[in-house]
Amino acid sequence: MRAVAALLALAAVAAGYGLGAIAILGLAAAIVTFLAYSEAMPTTPAHAVRSDDTLSDRAAGSARALVGVDALGDPALIVGGNLRVVAANAGARRLFGDRVVADDLRLVLRHPAVLDAVHVAATAAAPVEREVTGLGSDNGAYRVRVASLGPDGGGTRLLVTFVDVTQTRLTERMRVDFIANASHELRTPVTTLLGFIETLQGPAAEDEPARHRFLEIMHREAARMSRLIDDLLSLSRIELDKHVRPQTALDVAPLIADVGRTLAVRLDADQRRLAIRVAEGLPSVVADRDQVLQVLHNLVSNALKYGRSGTTITVDADPIDAAGGAMVRVAVGDQGDGIAPEHLPRLTERFYRIDTSRSRSMGGTGLGLAIVKHIIERHRGTFDIVSKPGEGSVVAFTLPLASTETTVTRVAVTKV
Repeated sequence: MRAVAALLALAAVAAGYGLGAIAILGLAAAIVTFLAYSEAMPTTPAHAVRSDDTLSDRAAGSARALVGVDALGDPALIVGGNLRVVAANAGARRLFGDRVVADDLRLVLRHPAVLDAVHVAATAAAPVEREVTGLGSDNGAYRVRVASLGPDGGGTRLLVTFVDVTQTRLTERMRVDFIANASHELRTPVTTLLGFIETLQGPAAEDEPARHRFLEIMHREAARMSRLIDDLLSLSRIELDKHVRPQTALDVAPLIADVGRTLAVRLDADQRRLAIRVAEGLPSVVADRDQVLQVLHNLVSNALKYGRSGTTITVDADPIDAAGGAMVRVAVGDQGDGIAPEHLPRLTERFYRIDTSRSRSMGGTGLGLAIVKHIIERHRGTFDIVSKPGEGSVVAFTLPLASTETTVTRVAVTKV
């Protein structure tokens, strides 16, 4: 029928253009041949492919699962309806081991809270979340989320993700401890002040010697509270800027000399001497001048507090080659009782004291070394303490060298 219709249309067109019978017959033969060929072609749609060129539905689903789970940054598992682990990304393999895939989830995790979340999510309409601790080799804290991916045989295929919240929880605990310790440290001098004020208003109102003695104690406690507040504010400012590296280049030698002049009266009162040794040609460093002064002042003050009277405090500054590149190392040493090894790892914790009563009697706030540590971290340097009981301690820090393009801030050196 298609050929007849085409011939009639062709005859009408050809007659209109005045073509002869021979031309009409030639065109007709060509059209008939084309139509016959096209009718013989299969009617299968162009996008259809043979069934033996496709993956099975199950294999395709597994392939999609592997691709999907590997794209996740957090550890993730895909669990089948039989609780077998179908796929695991690199994070999950690091957390649970390389043999996690194809193993039973109950043998992989052995964590009741996670298994309960999986059980609930298999029939729940919405994802199930739990926060658990004790997962992996480091016993970290994780927020576990279990979501359904649809039917899988006789059960439900599930996506289980693990978000590491260990550092967040440690930070929260540190913040709570910090507030509790700060409140305690402030409450002690406030309580002392209130007690003496009440005494002066009552029984000791007319007692002149007692009034002078109490006022001296009150002044000491108020000064301690002021130092504590200053240290708390200083620590807050340092933490606020800890991600901003200093940009100013400066010489270390003048800063050490400046600290020596500031503490000269205290050194003389305790018959102490500050021995400064700066390597010749010491290169400049990239640092915040005020913060480096604060570090040096804290370390030399600690050497004054805990070193023996009449001994020498040493301050050495030398260039060194460290893992992070060329640095300047500054070391402050004292000759004192030293520090027991078990205390060394905790000395930079806020409010940590080896001897609380001795530290408070000397005016310590328990924040000095914590401030030093945070300042050095901001400068991308290192901080270490070496001590031997009965021989004294050496506290050292490093600062990165300044590049040749940086303008150096120079201060005149005055020998102490």
